[in-house]
Order: sequence, then structure tokens, then C-alpha cells
Amino acid sequence: MFSRLYGVLLPFFVSFLIAYLLDPVVEFVQYKCKVKFRGLAVTLTLFVFVALLVLAFYLLIPAMGREVKSAAVGVEQYFANFDADKYFSAEQQEKIHSVLDGLNLESLLSFPEVRDAIQSLIPKIGEWITGGLSWLGELVVVFIGLMYLIFLMIDFPKIRANWSSYVPVKYRAQAKTLVHDMNVNMNAYFRGQGLVALCVGILFAIGFCIIGMPMGIAMGLIIGVLNLVPYMQALGIPPCILLCLVQSAQTGRPVWLTLLLMALVFVIVQSLQDMVLTPKIMGKVTGMGPAAILLSLSVWGAIFGVIGMIIALPLTTIAISYYKHYIAKS
Repeated sequence: MFSRLYGVLLPFFVSFLIAYLLDPVVEFVQYKCKVKFRGLAVTLTLFVFVALLVLAFYLLIPAMGREVKSAAVGVEQYFANFDADKYFSAEQQEKIHSVLDGLNLESLLSFPEVRDAIQSLIPKIGEWITGGLSWLGELVVVFIGLMYLIFLMIDFPKIRANWSSYVPVKYRAQAKTLVHDMNVNMNAYFRGQGLVALCVGILFAIGFCIIGMPMGIAMGLIIGVLNLVPYMQALGIPPCILLCLVQSAQTGRPVWLTLLLMALVFVIVQSLQDMVLTPKIMGKVTGMGPAAILLSLSVWGAIFGVIGMIIALPLTTIAISYYKHYIAKS
């Protein structure tokens, strides 16, 4: 049932997670700033949140735009000055030219496999064209998620006060203990992991700018966002390799040297994260080693997808806490 309803439940879970993370801010605005109405406090919180995002984009977009233009110029120069002698021997170039010169489109289309592939591709072109309208559906999902977020932020005090009434009386004490542990672990984890991700993104941006990588600031911040899920920054390696190739074409620097400098940035930042940032900021929030963390990400990701990977470590710490309190002692 969960797999069938995943697309419907995903906006609700995402909105609930954001509402949970923003609830302390709403509480601060409502009680510390003496805002009388909860709805007004929610509106002010969302306004400040969106304003900060817009300000960040306003400050970063000009620099990112310049880097994108520089990368585009580098790619154009690369193809304009492409020297096949650097990559292919004379014999290989001759074979490539002979293959291209002898390529006959009519003979190619005469192969049954090619005809079958084209015939199967034609109906899918129409599907791709009609699939372009799916952005309307995505827009509706975003709108529904925004409505969920607003209503959940307004009703969060009621949810926090009344959730235990839906639990059977004989399990209520255990449920309250687990929810309390989850609340403590979730707060500590997300705050710590968010600070680690911010520091890692800044370090990567600085490192990429030092070695002169195109779009260094943008890639550094993207890797920082990926780092919200532990070890997910590895997904930033392939685009960094492509940008190193662009940098090599743009500056004339050997490809191996640009890749070596990129690898050096990754090694230095990862070492700082593992040896300084994570121990100092996260402390003993999770109490798990790297192997246990990877296993936790794999298991919860397989069950709940992306959302499961985001909340994998808090859920695992709760499972460990439950095991220690109620199973190991029984």
C-alpha cells in the first residue's frame, strides 16, 4: 500500500519534515517576538525563509552566471582547437575516417535491427512530447506540498500535544519515550548535519576556486547540499571531472594535472570533514561507525526512497535506543 501511495504521501512527508524543522523558529517568532496569532507567526517565518533563499540566489547567481559563461567559452574553444593528434594515432585516425567515409545511410537503414529500433522509437517520441506537459502535474504537487506545509505549521502545537491520545494506553509510556528520543536525536542530527554540510560546501567552493575550476562556487555549494545525506557528495565527482576537462581545454593545462588537483581538493575536504568537522559538530549524536552508517542509508533508502536516506540515521538511532531499552533488558 505504501508503494502504491508513495507519490501521494511524499509531499506530505516532505512538508511535515520542513514543518518540524521550522517549528522552533515559529515558536521563537510567536512567543519571543510576541506575535499574538500563530498564523501570522507562520507567515512571518515563511516570509523570512523565502527572503533568505532569494537573497542567497541574488548574491550567488551573478557569480554563477559568469562561471557558466566562462565554461561555455571553454567548451567552444575546446572543440574549435581540438587536436586529434593528441588523442589518436595516425593509424586510428585513418581507420575512423575510413569508417565515416564508407558509412552509407541507406545501407545502414537496410539492417532489420536498425529498422526495428526506429519503428519502436517513433511512438515514444510522441510520449516524450506529451510527457513535457507533466510539469503541470509537478506544479500541482508543489502547490499541494505548500498547502500541507502551511497547515502543518499552524497545527503543529495541537499535533505535539494530542498525538499520544491515538496510542493505546498500555503502549503510551513507551511511545512517549521513543518520540522524546526521536525528537532529541532529530534536532541534534539535522542541526549538526546542516552545519557540517554548510562548512563542507564552503570548503569545496574555496578549493575549486583556488584550482581555477569553472563553476567552482556552484559545484562547491551543490556538493554541500548533497552532503546533507552522508557520503552522498560522491555524486558530485562525475560533473567535477567534466569541468576539469573544460578547464584543461580552456587553460591548456594537462588533463591529468587538473584531475589531480580536483582529487586533492576532495581528499583534503573529506579529511577535514571526517577528522575535524564531524567529530567536533556531530559529537556522539549517532554513535555509529562508517559501515553502520552506509548500511543504515541503504536499508532506509530501499524502504522509503530519498526521504528514507535523509532520516536514516535518526531512525537507526531510535531503533538502537528501542532495542537497548525494551529488548536487550527483557
